[in-house]
Amino acid sequence: MSHKVLECPLTTKHIKIALVGQPNVGKSMLINSISDARLHVGNFSGVTVEKCEVFFDYSGYNFSITDLPGTYALNNYTIEEGVTSSFLHSAEYDLILNVTDSTSLEKNLTLTSEIMGLGKKVVVALNMSDEAEKEGIEIDEKYLSKLLGVKCVKVSAAKKTGIEELLESIIESFEHAHAKPKMIFSEAVEEELHTIKSYLDAHNYSSMLPNSAVAINLLQEDLCSIEAISTESLYVDLQPILAEAKRHIQTHHDSDDLKEIWAEEYAAFARGVVAETLKLTKTEKLSFTERLDTILIHPLLGIPIFLFFMWALFQLTFEIGSIPMGYIDALFGLIGEAVGGLIAHDELRSLIVDGVIAGVGAVVLFIPNIIILFIGIALLESTGYMSRVAFLLDGIFHKFGLHGQSFIPLVTGFGCSIPAYMSARILKNDRDRLLTLFIIGFMSCGARLPVYVLFTGAFFSQNVAGNVLFAIYIVGAILGLIAAKILKMTAFKGVDEPFVMEMPKYRLPSLKLISHTVINKTWMYLKKAGTFIALASMLVWFLSNYPQQPVLQQEYSIKIEQASSQESIVELKNLLAKESLERSYLGEIGKFIEPIFEPLGLDWRLAVALQTGLAAKEVVVSTLGVLYAVGDSSQSQNSLTDAIRENVPFASAVSFIVIIMIYLPCLAASIVFTREAGGIKYFFYLLLFTSLTAYFLAFIAHRVALLL
Repeated sequence: MSHKVLECPLTTKHIKIALVGQPNVGKSMLINSISDARLHVGNFSGVTVEKCEVFFDYSGYNFSITDLPGTYALNNYTIEEGVTSSFLHSAEYDLILNVTDSTSLEKNLTLTSEIMGLGKKVVVALNMSDEAEKEGIEIDEKYLSKLLGVKCVKVSAAKKTGIEELLESIIESFEHAHAKPKMIFSEAVEEELHTIKSYLDAHNYSSMLPNSAVAINLLQEDLCSIEAISTESLYVDLQPILAEAKRHIQTHHDSDDLKEIWAEEYAAFARGVVAETLKLTKTEKLSFTERLDTILIHPLLGIPIFLFFMWALFQLTFEIGSIPMGYIDALFGLIGEAVGGLIAHDELRSLIVDGVIAGVGAVVLFIPNIIILFIGIALLESTGYMSRVAFLLDGIFHKFGLHGQSFIPLVTGFGCSIPAYMSARILKNDRDRLLTLFIIGFMSCGARLPVYVLFTGAFFSQNVAGNVLFAIYIVGAILGLIAAKILKMTAFKGVDEPFVMEMPKYRLPSLKLISHTVINKTWMYLKKAGTFIALASMLVWFLSNYPQQPVLQQEYSIKIEQASSQESIVELKNLLAKESLERSYLGEIGKFIEPIFEPLGLDWRLAVALQTGLAAKEVVVSTLGVLYAVGDSSQSQNSLTDAIRENVPFASAVSFIVIIMIYLPCLAASIVFTREAGGIKYFFYLLLFTSLTAYFLAFIAHRVALLL
């Protein structure tokens, strides 16, 4: 039964929910299955971890759900895990909604056990119940609720079943008094927890958590709980009690590692609960995931299949993306003509038409390509295939000095470098994380795609352009692996760590989730085009039109008046525009830096475009659009692609693309890199590393292209 959000009456009760679960349990899909939800995305205070909040009304209640980062345990091994643990321990909320994967219940209940120990109201959503039934897994959710002492509800976020029952259970738990969850530990642990809780009760200690939860935290050596109670006078007498309790527990478990002891306690409880509530219908058949994995992660066929998928994605990006480009180009041409006809002032008309409309239009032109690329990556991620690719590439990555888990931030870099840099936090080892951060830039982000499409469209036929585009991305990735090997042998020496990663089951992609992701990223791209890139285009227009050259214009005016044919007039106007551009501020800057780029075959216009690309890679296209629109009036009816084909030699285009592929990422990404790497010194290391590498490889590429 589908869930319908109801209008909220005048008097409402507000329910604040913390949404918690392990990775790949479908938390985001569960949120999206609640229709008409109002989504708010921001960051948790003090960190760059994304904070997703959903607001909606149902049955006279106003719900707000905070989607916490996925975590396997409430510890501080990673920033995400620390954020989740800190929020659950100290934030204000009414109830914890714990989402679990019904097909991996025992593994998921270890986190549930920890959550129950917090002493908060808890509702457990047994997600993917439809998949569990297909696999012959039968869960008695009523008996499970009785054993845990918390409400457990079967749901399927994909099929939107059980949603209303889940919401009703949340309301019921919210309205009723809190009942202590039936969390049972081993005899020694229970004995010591009772001793510590009794001591806290006797001394009237109170905090945001119940004393039973405080006792667990103190025995687990939770720093927040220790810090909170250390200021109390009772802590002096409590310390020897805690020390004796830990010794007793360690003796009972024959281990000195408290973290390992508690992990085993939670795992043992989960095993016992699952043994009582789960029945598995035995079957000799392989599951759908197992059958598919025999092909997709085959030792010999796996990587070729992955490369085929990526090749197909780039073919679609170019072939389908090129269809609406002509219409978009014509639309901006019509807009330019219409707006230009309304503006009498020549300079203002040039600013709006040649600067803003031409610059922004040159970037918006590639929106179809961007959308197709984002859809492809989102599909591969949401189906669970990307985890398989990480497994396939682990052996290759280790040969080049990269950790297998580096694949996740690296493939994210094909979309945008900013989330790629942030996702490198999953790497625990500092050397592996820093090495990955330095290599992410070799993975061509979506902002570089317009530059690639522009130049491949200019020099190759439509039948070949898709293959060339695929080759550019693959070459960039290969160069990244080679650079990783060099850095691993020099700057980031260290012992490789083993790679352990969860393999989620294959799932049909959520169209709603994919559309939400693609629309958000496309909208961010459009906002950048309408604000930052528009301003950059105006700046480039100003620098390319000033200072004005009245003497030069007067000279050419006389020559144009004396011209004997229309062809001579057009030629003189082109020469005037070219000389005026070369004498402008932008021309002076370009001429100043041109000697540096001359060995690479780049003229001053291409050199200037590279500099503006340091702000944002999309600005490279808008800069070229402004420069070539101003520089050659004979091409006013031609596209930027034609202008590039006629003005840029093939060898120069090759070296230009190599630099775009490697050199420093955009300003925003560089700021995030600096923050994630841990200091400004790493930014200068990246600047030096990428600049020298890009220049050296562009020089070689130019020479090879000249020979060809």
